[in-house]
Parts: sequence; C-alpha cells; structure tokens
Amino acid sequence: MASFKYEGRDRKKIRSGVIVADNRRSAVEKLRDEGVRVIDIREVPTSTLQKDISFGAPVKRDQFIMFLRQFSTLMRAGVTIVDAVKILSQQVESKALRKTLSEINEELRKGNPLSSSLAKYPKIFEPLTINLVRAGELSGTIDESLDRLATHYDKAYQTRQKVISAMSYPVIVGVLAIGVIIFLLSSIVPMFAEMFEGMGNELPLLTQVVMGASDFVKVYWYLIVLAALLFAGAIWLMKRNEKGTLILDTIMLRIPIFGKMLKKSALARMTRTLSSLFSSSVPILQAMTMTEKVVGNAVMSKVILASRDSLERGGSLTEPMKNHWAFPPLIPHMISIGEQTGSLDHMLAKVAEFYEKEVEAETDRLKALIEPLMIVVLAALVGTIILSIMLPMFDMFQNVDQM
Repeated sequence: MASFKYEGRDRKKIRSGVIVADNRRSAVEKLRDEGVRVIDIREVPTSTLQKDISFGAPVKRDQFIMFLRQFSTLMRAGVTIVDAVKILSQQVESKALRKTLSEINEELRKGNPLSSSLAKYPKIFEPLTINLVRAGELSGTIDESLDRLATHYDKAYQTRQKVISAMSYPVIVGVLAIGVIIFLLSSIVPMFAEMFEGMGNELPLLTQVVMGASDFVKVYWYLIVLAALLFAGAIWLMKRNEKGTLILDTIMLRIPIFGKMLKKSALARMTRTLSSLFSSSVPILQAMTMTEKVVGNAVMSKVILASRDSLERGGSLTEPMKNHWAFPPLIPHMISIGEQTGSLDHMLAKVAEFYEKEVEAETDRLKALIEPLMIVVLAALVGTIILSIMLPMFDMFQNVDQM
C-alpha cells in the first residue's frame, strides 16, 4: 500500500488530500468512485504516523476465530458475501481487521472472488485460510469452509494456550527466584559479611561459599548480564538460521518433561491441518507443502517435506515418518488405514483429537507437579542463603554463653 496526494474536483468544489491505495491507478479509481475527478495526483512517502503500528500478529487469534464464526453464521443465514463482509467490517473488535475488511469489500464489489481478495492481505489471512475459502467457492460451500477454519484455528489455539500456560509458570517462578537470589547476595549478605569479619572466627564452609558468591555478584555483576545477553543473542541468531532452528527444535523435543508435551502439540497441529485441507479437497501435495510451513517445528517440517517428496516420486507417504524418532507409530499407521479406506481426513481428525486430549492431560499433570516442585526449589535456595547467615550467629551466641 502507498500514499498518494491528490487534487481534484467534485460537483461542488475543489478537493485535495491523501489517499492510500495499491498503486496510482487504484487511487484514481477510488477517487472516481467517490465522485472526484482527479486533476493532479502523485505518490508521497508514508510517514510513521500514517503507518499502522502493531506488535506481533496484526489480529489476535481469538478475534480472528470469532470473525470466522460470525462470517459462517451470516453465510448460512442467507446473507450475501458482500453484505456479510460489510457487516463484519463494522463490528469486529480488531482495528486492523476492520480496515482490511473495508478494503476487501471494495474488491468484492468490483467482482473479484473472496479468496483472491483475501490473498492480498497475507499478514492476516494465511495460505490455509485462502485455500479453504477457494475450495468452498469451487464447491459452493463457503459457509462450511469458514466453519471448518474456525474449528481448526480454535482447536490449535486452545492447544497452544495450554502449552504456554504449562511452560510459563516455571519460567516466571525461575526468573523471580533468580531475582530474589541476586538481591539477597548483592544487598543483604554483604551487610552480615562486614559483621562476620569483625568476629575473627573461622566461618562455616556454607557461609564461606555464600560469601564468595556474594562477592562475585557484587564485583562481576556485568558478567552475569553479559552472559544473559549473549545467550539471548545466540538463540536469536540460531532462530534466523535454518540449521540453527533445526538444532533448537531438536533440543526442545528431546528436553525432559516438556519435550513430550511439545511433540504432542506439534503432532496435533500437523494432523489437524492435514485433516482440514483434505476434507476441503485440497490436492495432497499442496496440502503437505502448506502443513510443512505451519506445523511450527523444523524437525517435523523436514519429515513432512520428505514425505511430500516421497509421494511425488511415487513412493509411500508414511515411509519417512516410520523411520523418524519424532513420529510415533500411531501416525503412519492411521495414515495408512485412512489411505486404504479412503477416509484419510477422518482418520487424521481422530488422531488430532487424540493428541489434543493428550496435551490437555499432560499440561494438567505438569501443573500439578511443577507448582510444588518450584516452591520447594525456591525455598531451598533462599533457605540455604539464610542458613549461611544464621550459622555464624549461632556460633557467636555460643561463645557469648561460654564467657
């Protein structure tokens, strides 16, 4: 999108201003539709204030799911696509989505198909959405395609939220624990260290270790900050590199406790996506390509791509999955049954439901296990520091009593 400064005339007066359009021709057509005859028009740089500033995804996933549900309901009620998009452009919560739907409404009024209109906004509408809508257009079942999309995204969203919820607790508690320990070592322990130095007695080993850690934090605190920054920078660089992403995702899938949950979540997302695409009659090679991009794990993406290549060469779809550690035997077995019975989309949907329930059960177990475990760990760390301070004080009180 670009900004164009124009000067023109309508029936009453000279008009001037700035209009946003894909190109100069589109800008002139927009003005003509508004009844403005263009006298002069030229492109101008888009300022920072004119740009939409957004962090992360332009539209929140729950808002997008609600939009799909409402769109499907309107279509089933007999509302035309153009009117449905116009109604939704006035009532959706997301400002970015409202603006996009208004522009899509103009595209539809020009006679463009819904799928091609959505394809002009790839930041909001993913290839999965566009392909399922296109399949609905060809079969005359757009309402079903929209409902299927809403169900797909809703299931994936709920699964993802459960995983995030299970992993966020230990991360938050861990960060708080590190903060508390650094505060104690840098502020509280040094106060007692000065007092213990005046005693002249030999300190217990535990106290000496804690005092040494306190001195290190006070003197070399910048090394701790530098190490944290280097670690974050290394992760960021690895994520920008294909090989590095593969290494990180391999570690994540093999990590104790959380790795099994992350693997099941990725498998649920993969099978749910394939099921949605197959049920909408998307060609299998195209479906595999799209799933490879949305599965969210480089290890599994590589296997899906290998399966696609195997199928393209006339081989088996499941052979690469059978020989890979990230895929349990259930996946290739169910796919084989689905291929033989002609109900691959149904089989994949069943597998997706199975793993979604497994992720839910796994997250519940982790929450029940991690909460008391993290409390015990935090109490042990803080208790160790407090005990290191109390031991010399007990010795001091004993010496006073003996005197």
